[in-house]
Amino acid sequence: MKLYEIGQEIRLLREAKNLTQEELANICGISRVTLGKIEQGKLGNTSVRTLDLILARLGLEIEFKTITNFGLKNLDEL
Repeated sequence: MKLYEIGQEIRLLREAKNLTQEELANICGISRVTLGKIEQGKLGNTSVRTLDLILARLGLEIEFKTITNFGLKNLDEL
């Protein structure tokens, strides 16, 4: 998942669990404004800890994935 997609995914998961921004923000101990900005893809100074708290409350965890060629196509793929 790309960084800009995180906010979209958080919003979709929150809505699937029928939670308002206010409810999820309160559960995570962050402001609704902060959660709103994250959902808009404006991660700014958002810490990994904050993202981890939000994702954990939605039943997910951060996972690292190895990428090859830094996302660039190799000659065979061109």
